[in-house]
Amino acid sequence: MSRGTRDELLARLAEAVGSVTVAHPTRVAIDGPPAAGKTTLADELAVVLRTQGRDVIRATIDDFLFPRAQRYPRGEYSAEGCYLDAHDHDALNRMLLDPLGPSGDRRFQHAVYDHTTDTALSPPIRTAPTDAVLIFDGVFLMRPELIDRWDMRIFVSTALDRTVDRAVIRQRQVSSRADVERRWRERYIPAQRLYLTTVRPTDHVDIIVHNDHPQQPTWKTRTR
Repeated sequence: MSRGTRDELLARLAEAVGSVTVAHPTRVAIDGPPAAGKTTLADELAVVLRTQGRDVIRATIDDFLFPRAQRYPRGEYSAEGCYLDAHDHDALNRMLLDPLGPSGDRRFQHAVYDHTTDTALSPPIRTAPTDAVLIFDGVFLMRPELIDRWDMRIFVSTALDRTVDRAVIRQRQVSSRADVERRWRERYIPAQRLYLTTVRPTDHVDIIVHNDHPQQPTWKTRTR
């Protein structure tokens, strides 16, 4: 287990990304519970890689949700529904991960859905350079539908109860504390426990980042 500053962690992650040798864009997954700090880490890593001259594609699982009318067949607070019904993995593979993979043509779309307006998106198709890096953050990224698409895998770990307090702060302008706490304790945290039990994501990743204290993180490099 290594411990250091935030900058030291980012340098280690950038070094690990740079060590990946593939003949297509490097697809990096940053997995972990909601409010664990995945998006912040992904954004920071993207900045570091760009300063090193890499062409970075930033994308997130939130832009591959099903429309709201489709993603709650089991109820708005269903943990099982959160895991099984929320994300359009077929579109994610078809539009982004497979085109950037070993048999792909590198022509991709980074999003299909705008969760703020609940509308479909169709951004322009772009062609990635062969040495580009995709930094993709989201929940449940080691699930069977996706696990073989990643060239590097990172898991951001934090105590699940800690994510509730972070979520309350993050969403205080749009949701009440009671609503956030209910959503986390009835839907998101049980969904994560289901995922951790059935998939065991940390068994399949290259680096685990322990993010209870973001400015003084610890991390562990694993051999898959």
